[in-house]
Amino acid sequence: MTSQPNTGSDPAAQDMSPEEIQAVIDRILAKDVPARNVKATDGEKAVLGRAQAISRQEDEHTSYDGDQQDLDERRALRRVAGLSTELEDVTEVEYRQLRLERVVLAGLWSEGTLADAENSLRELAALAETAGSEVLDGLVQRRAKPDPGTFLGSGKAQELKEIVMATGADTVVVDAELAPSQRRSLEDIVKVKVIDRTALILDIFAQHAKSREGKAQVELAQLEYLLPRLRGWGESMSRQAGGQVGGAGAGMGSRGPGETKIELDRRRIRTRMAKLRREIAAMKPARETKRANRRRNSVPSVAIAGYTNAGKSSLLNRLTDAGVLVENALFATLDPTVRKAETSDGLGYTLADTVGFVRSLPTQLVEAFRSTLEEVADSDLILHVVDVSHPDPEGQIAAVRKVFSEVDARNVPEIIVLNKADAADPFVVERLKQREPRHVVVSARTGQGIAELLKAISDGIPRPSVKLELLIPYDRGDLISKLHETDAEILSLDHGEHGTRVVVMVREGLAAELEPFVSND
Repeated sequence: MTSQPNTGSDPAAQDMSPEEIQAVIDRILAKDVPARNVKATDGEKAVLGRAQAISRQEDEHTSYDGDQQDLDERRALRRVAGLSTELEDVTEVEYRQLRLERVVLAGLWSEGTLADAENSLRELAALAETAGSEVLDGLVQRRAKPDPGTFLGSGKAQELKEIVMATGADTVVVDAELAPSQRRSLEDIVKVKVIDRTALILDIFAQHAKSREGKAQVELAQLEYLLPRLRGWGESMSRQAGGQVGGAGAGMGSRGPGETKIELDRRRIRTRMAKLRREIAAMKPARETKRANRRRNSVPSVAIAGYTNAGKSSLLNRLTDAGVLVENALFATLDPTVRKAETSDGLGYTLADTVGFVRSLPTQLVEAFRSTLEEVADSDLILHVVDVSHPDPEGQIAAVRKVFSEVDARNVPEIIVLNKADAADPFVVERLKQREPRHVVVSARTGQGIAELLKAISDGIPRPSVKLELLIPYDRGDLISKLHETDAEILSLDHGEHGTRVVVMVREGLAAELEPFVSND
């Protein structure tokens, strides 16, 4: 039995070419296909498919990642597509399922190539998916500069409204930071909620922050973003007081100067921001004390930094069995994790996993997380992790180095770690190897290149620089034990008649302690 195509139900379908029909099928099935120009004008381009900032690797975890109990806890509150907003079944409450927010993306192509603009919008799609949204459509408009009124211009804003109505979306996400007036004007046109890239990133940070310091930093960044964008409906934010209206204006209790509701809210926000700054400042000494203790003991520090979802936590787990949360999402881990490690010759150092970076990282986050980012600036070596399977790894490197400059970390020695090599194009890997002279090609999932990375770390961290020839009495075996346990390199060790002769390389702090045992002969 053969089926015949239905040609009478939709006259518009009869005019579609096979390529356009296949594009619609790909969109319905949510396949990751190259963006196609489906009935788009020269000024805009429809971007379809899954976000390329999300990795395609099916095996998300390895045995080095541990039990991942934190990930199970995070996914306990899961979002599902097609769930009604009204609870019709008790199982919806039992499993704590939430309906996916349906969003449409909008961006401008004002500089660079079209591929750069599409990659930026696909990254925005990945951010939206991480925040718990379902991306329905995306548009990139060719425009020299944003419209000061509605960002997209009045004509394109009307087209965006039609797309929102056709897809049934409830949110528009713009791939830029909108001015308060632009956001209000665009909301008035499309008639749904409009948020910008900064608000989306702040929302992800708010979902993933776990520690007390992380939550305070995220709240401070959100309040700094909200303060100039505070708004209300109608005249409710401009009233000074209620009551009966008489000849004296708004009635009793409102005569004379007074604060409007919006002024009261702004004052409360400023008061809360001041309190958060004090709390974060009070948490800073604890981190500085730990850091000073490592400096006093001359323990070298290595910071793992890089673009979000580049594989930093997976690499830390591979190197130290830390068991840090690993998820195929952007900004999965925010709180820094410090673990102790050793080189092959027994030299100890610390490995610190830091928060990931992204293009146009909100300045509010850089300021709020400055105490966390100091782990990068104060380190002796930076492992700059790059996802070589990403469509634009060079853009990731440039974005991360821009943040390095903002936190005064550009002078710290840097090793480019080309991660996810098992899923990357060999030509892209070779191109980056030619561009970055100090590099290591690895795969945190398969273990490829880990031995070379450990050797690069061993060669890159500061080594003991003071050479001593010691004669240690036999009743001071504690010193021999200390030389084996601390950051010292024993070059030779002989047991003689009067004690143990040791030739050792130590750091300056330990050299002063061993001065009484220096042999003069």
